[in-house]
Amino acid sequence: MISSSSCSFLSNSAVAGSRSFCGGARKGHSSPFRVVCLAPSNDRNGSVVLDSPAKKEQIRNEPTSPPAEEETVSSGGPQDVYGEDKATEDQFVTPWNVSVASGYTLLRDPHFNKGLAFTEKERDAHYLRGLLPPTVIPQETQVKKMIQHVRQYQVPLQKYMAMMDLQERNERLFYKLLIEHVEELLPVVYTPTVGEACQKYGSIFMRPQGLYISLKEKGRILEVLRNWPEKNIQVIVVTDGERILGLGDLGCQGMGIPVGKLSLYTALGGVRPSACLPITIDVGTNNENLLNDELYIGLKQRRATGQEYAELMHEFMSAVKQNYGEKVLIQFEDFANHNAFDLLEKYRSTHLVFNDDIQGTASVVLAGLVAALKLVGGNLADHRFLFLGAGEAGTGIAELIALETSKQTNAPLDEVRKNIWLVDSKGLIVSSRKESLQHFKKPWAHDHEPVHRLVDAVNKIKPTVLIGTSGQGRTFTKEVIEAMASINEKPIILSLSNPTSQSECTAEEAYKWSQGRAIFASGSPFPPVEYEGKVFVPGQANNAYIFPGFGLGLIMSGTIRVHDDLLLAASEALAAQVSEENFEKGLIYPPFTNIRKISAHIAASVAAKAYELGLATRLPQPKDLVKFAESCMYTPAYRSYRQQE
Repeated sequence: MISSSSCSFLSNSAVAGSRSFCGGARKGHSSPFRVVCLAPSNDRNGSVVLDSPAKKEQIRNEPTSPPAEEETVSSGGPQDVYGEDKATEDQFVTPWNVSVASGYTLLRDPHFNKGLAFTEKERDAHYLRGLLPPTVIPQETQVKKMIQHVRQYQVPLQKYMAMMDLQERNERLFYKLLIEHVEELLPVVYTPTVGEACQKYGSIFMRPQGLYISLKEKGRILEVLRNWPEKNIQVIVVTDGERILGLGDLGCQGMGIPVGKLSLYTALGGVRPSACLPITIDVGTNNENLLNDELYIGLKQRRATGQEYAELMHEFMSAVKQNYGEKVLIQFEDFANHNAFDLLEKYRSTHLVFNDDIQGTASVVLAGLVAALKLVGGNLADHRFLFLGAGEAGTGIAELIALETSKQTNAPLDEVRKNIWLVDSKGLIVSSRKESLQHFKKPWAHDHEPVHRLVDAVNKIKPTVLIGTSGQGRTFTKEVIEAMASINEKPIILSLSNPTSQSECTAEEAYKWSQGRAIFASGSPFPPVEYEGKVFVPGQANNAYIFPGFGLGLIMSGTIRVHDDLLLAASEALAAQVSEENFEKGLIYPPFTNIRKISAHIAASVAAKAYELGLATRLPQPKDLVKFAESCMYTPAYRSYRQQE
């Protein structure tokens, strides 16, 4: 049974008897009734059963077509059966919908549309004759056509819009294209292009994606979640838009981040698209440009803070757990530092939560460092680390390095932290500053005289590894890189800030200023660099290496909480995927062309650790977790549709 508010029909054309039913049902009668839509017969008609006796009698007595005086031609056609065109602006109309996709509706359903790949039999069975050109082409040909279409654009944002348009028209073709051309299209659907897309989201916004939960919905968030059509959600990526990449507060326009992340969950990690839900929490924005922009799509007010913010987030977290259960993964994305740490700490013991900026970045960087040790020698305990940036990413990476080092050496965590130094906007974090530091910076305050310039910190601390998470472009100056090269034969330099404009240095600068000796990786992609006759291929410390496989591992094992050991397992699994051939090119990350295989291995390692720790609920444990991970992965090949008998 379905309620009258969600009545649906079985084809995209009027069904026998349904025209008079809808005409009567839409006239605002107050007595409730229910309908049952039965299976369609070969003549395309569905049966509609009314179980309200009064309503049955009313429908029986109504004419099967409108009275003659109403049969005037309107903009809706010869007969305005439903009354939309006759309604004045102050009258209500009902947005009736079709539930079983066929014909014209099928072509506009991105989940099922195959475009010209519909077979001859499918075109007959699903009433597509005449709605498509006569040719039938396979999905492989469609992929070739679409990559040519995307390549014709020179501006990255135009490529992004072309990909988003495809996702809204043909979901399986979108993922097929992204998987087969992942190295080319990853920078298009995610960083760095997604940053510009978020900045201009108001002007390029065409069709809403995901759920928008604002202060207006306070007290009704569970109701809002139930408006989402998919009920079996496994992964939620949520942002409040306050710290989008290195671009700052973009408010409601930060939705591009959850949408992009979840596209990668599907393409790289094999999580079904229908199991993914992007959400933006809109509590306002402090961005003056957006507040004064008539095209801004969010709340035009200053950000809510304090108790009002905390209450909204708590209602959201409680509603998610109530609606989707214990095992739904909630990934926090691009929250400002003060909220990111608090939310992760508050909910990590009660929900399955993961902060990609803190934990995902840390895991992928640790994997790169473990791989880099094969090029420079030694183990983590033998190296000294200096960070520029002490926010979510910087402190998250530092903590995971310390955890892995402690695990390898059995040394106390406080002891191994002394090899890790951080620089923030006020200079080197030292003990004399401890009273004024935010709580997440205090573990990194060591005994040392104050140092204000990065180059001075390099010369005094003498790090073997320099990591940038500052969100400030061109802060690894020539002087800084040369200082690193004078201290180390092979300095490890990781310029991690996104997008490209915010990177602490470019790949060319790192190789040139270190005389080609640097082991370099960045957050955003850089092209190969030629220096003195040798070609260097810079690695990309992209979180996309970790979070899709990490999430898949949690889902397939039914894990209920994220433990730090799961992050370490993911890092070790990624580092193990770097081949000797990659090392010969100076790479500390494997190429993205094998990303689904990499994700399967990461998922297997994460799941194995979850089973070991007693956090997994899907029992019994599969014997071969890699094969099980691969079997769980969504594949975007077209499905054949059932033929009518």
